[in-house]
Amino acid sequence: GLANLPQADQKNRVQLKALLDEHGIEHLHQELEKVDRITAARLHATDTQRILRALEVFKISGKPLSEWHKEQQLDALPNPLLSLALAPADRAVLHQRIAQRFDMMLDAGLVEEVRSLFERGDLDLDCPAMKSVGYRQLWLYLQGEYALDEAIEKGIIATRQLAKRQYTWLRSWPDVKWFDSLDAKALADAKSAIVEFVKNKH
Repeated sequence: GLANLPQADQKNRVQLKALLDEHGIEHLHQELEKVDRITAARLHATDTQRILRALEVFKISGKPLSEWHKEQQLDALPNPLLSLALAPADRAVLHQRIAQRFDMMLDAGLVEEVRSLFERGDLDLDCPAMKSVGYRQLWLYLQGEYALDEAIEKGIIATRQLAKRQYTWLRSWPDVKWFDSLDAKALADAKSAIVEFVKNKH
């Protein structure tokens, strides 16, 4: 069901990046409105990554991104689906584990990894990879905008916000079955749900 969009083109990306640096993202959003009003209306005027991609698709193909999406095949999935969500019911535990995970990433060399990318000289904060939680905050530390402790705290907070968005996204799924990862019976209950689902579908 995904649109078969044209592949990224480095030449067009360089040209668009030059326009971005010269005129700013709001100007590019206005340019997108001229060629694809539907996509422009859907995107926030400061959504750099998606605006650049929409303009790139149009420059490569001559067809608006919204047209590509309209033409995509929406074939029904061949089998029924059972949606399971596993998450701790206690948000305090989730926050604690997020902090622990971030500490483990730091121990495994996250700062050194980001520093190696920072020192390459061909990347910046507009690159999609640098929007990743943790990477962005440590990049700003290496630029001197944050102290290390501040960057770590901001990275943990950003991870919590990401988890909150994931919860919201999962709640929007129809008929999703939730299981508390802190419950010792979670695995057995999930297996029972699967067995019941299979039984009812045959």
